[in-house]
Order: sequence, then structure tokens, then C-alpha cells
Amino acid sequence: MTPPTRSSDLRERVLSHEVLIGTFLNLGSPLAAEACALAGYDWLLVDLEHGFGGEEALLGQLLAAEAHGVPTAVRVESVERIRSGRVLDLGAAGVMFPRLESAREVTQALAHLRFPPKGDRGVATYNRACGFGRRPEVLQSADDKVLGIVQIESLAALEDLSGIAAVDGVDVLFVGPRDLSHALGIPGGYEEPAFKAALGRVVEACRAAGVAPGLLASSAEAATRYVSEGFRFIGIGSDSNMLADVAFRTVSSSRAVRS
Repeated sequence: MTPPTRSSDLRERVLSHEVLIGTFLNLGSPLAAEACALAGYDWLLVDLEHGFGGEEALLGQLLAAEAHGVPTAVRVESVERIRSGRVLDLGAAGVMFPRLESAREVTQALAHLRFPPKGDRGVATYNRACGFGRRPEVLQSADDKVLGIVQIESLAALEDLSGIAAVDGVDVLFVGPRDLSHALGIPGGYEEPAFKAALGRVVEACRAAGVAPGLLASSAEAATRYVSEGFRFIGIGSDSNMLADVAFRTVSSSRAVRS
């Protein structure tokens, strides 16, 4: 089955309130990135917070996904200005910031995605994003194309949802379900009323601010349910757990053959 044609402007699609399905890349592997891109995801996200490998492994994954028209965002390991700048200079479509807890922190982090005077991203044209100096005009539209994703993972973030969602440059509020369920005192309790209530608060804050609610789902079935609840930017698992799950099922099935 041939995947549908997808726009390379991920932010434009997010702001148009499309339902977009992606997955996380944890293995640090360009081949895994290409396999996921060929599957037809709307977006991929290289995880530098919890995944294997660092910025040195990022370029190959960006190239592999880009070859098949799939935009790739990056979850940075910290909110240091240089971390966002480096992944954007390599050509990332957006940046996900983990564990931000207030509108003030979000404002400071998102400034790293925009050039002065709107922000404090370092300006250079000899990088990959600007075609190694051959496409300096990219600087003129770069501020409008970078997707800003802020994770909601703590009680403090829940308390400042409206303020966070209203910060200029926030495009997606993305729930980290494991972190948030732990913060709520119900680790892994995704069916608990308190967790569901928290998700509802995220969706409402996003609707009020005109941004997209997102989260990481454990399965396609869970993702379908989350779409019905109002989520629009949904990750389903990761390259690592997909590989592990298929391997486990294959070995389990093969035991019947050997017995």
C-alpha cells in the first residue's frame, strides 16, 4: 500500500487541526527511521532525552525520513539554547521540550526556536538547514515553520495549563503519560479518573488557545480512543518497542513449532 502524500510543512498541518499520527525513534538508527518513514507515519520524533545516541546520530535519521517526505521533530535532552539550535541547524522540523512546568519556563524555551528579535536562536547560514549557504532566504521564513511542542508531565504544568497554552509559539501540548501518571500518584493508571480528568483539562486548554493536544499512545486502539477525546497529535509507541514486541510475539509463536 502506497502511503498518502504528505506536506513537508508539519507546523502548517498541526495548526490546521489535522489528526496526525507519528512514532518515536529511540534506537538512533537511520535504517529504523527509514523503515518507519516508509510505513507512512505523518511525523517522526527522534528522542534525545531517553533514546539511544545523541546529536551525532541525528543527521542520518533526518536524512532517512526526509528521503520519503516525512518531517522529523526532535525531543531535546535539555532546554539549553544550544541544544535546540543544533537540531534546528541540522534540519529538524520542530523541537519537543520535556518537563516544562510554567508559562515562564515555556516562554524562555520557545525563544530558542526563533531568530532575533523574536527569540534568541543563533543565526548562521552555512548549516544544513540553509543549504550550506546556498539558501540564505530560509532565514526569512524559518520562524514560521518550526513546530514548538511542550510536554505536560507534572502537577505544576497542570496547574498552569492555560498560561502555558497561551504562550506565543506553543503549537502542541504533549502529555507524557508515564510521567504524568507518576506525578498524579497513579503510576500507569491510564484508566483512573484522575488521569482521565487531567487529559480532559489538557484538551480544553488547547481548544481555548487554538493549539493541538497530543500524547503518546501505547497502541493503535488507544490512539483511536484518544482521537475521539479530542487529541490531534498522537505518537504510537516507538521503533524500539515495536521491534521488541514483534520479536517477542515471533519467539512465543515459534515455541509451538519446537514442542
